[in-house]
Amino acid sequence: MWFQKTIQLSAKRRGFHLVTDEIEQQIPELRQYQVGLAHCFIQHTSASLTINENADPTVRSDMEAHFNRAVPERAPYYRHTDEGDDDMPAHIKASTLGCSVSIPIRHGRLALGTWQGIYLGEHRDYGGSRRIVITLQGE
Repeated sequence: MWFQKTIQLSAKRRGFHLVTDEIEQQIPELRQYQVGLAHCFIQHTSASLTINENADPTVRSDMEAHFNRAVPERAPYYRHTDEGDDDMPAHIKASTLGCSVSIPIRHGRLALGTWQGIYLGEHRDYGGSRRIVITLQGE
């Protein structure tokens, strides 16, 4: 059985945010699947999805600090600057981290590990709400 739905995540400040619960709350259809795969695709070029530590919030702040250092704003070689100093770095961060995650479904739940959660990487200062297309496949 296939199912697809576009959900909206609330606007977040710049940084990495644990959004597993926000996603699961918007896809109650997940409970119908005993086994399968959930694919989450973000429809934006300046935000990303990834899976990482869900318990210690310092991981999320360390991720933000690392990417800000690795991909600085106002680099003299950026040409795409019309939308602000954070725009080109946001595109680079989004491409580096990726626009999708795939997660196994087991017994109507996302089969994430004990310490895993879905992160939204919000790479713009004012990114706004974000759309994610969720595709479920399974039985």
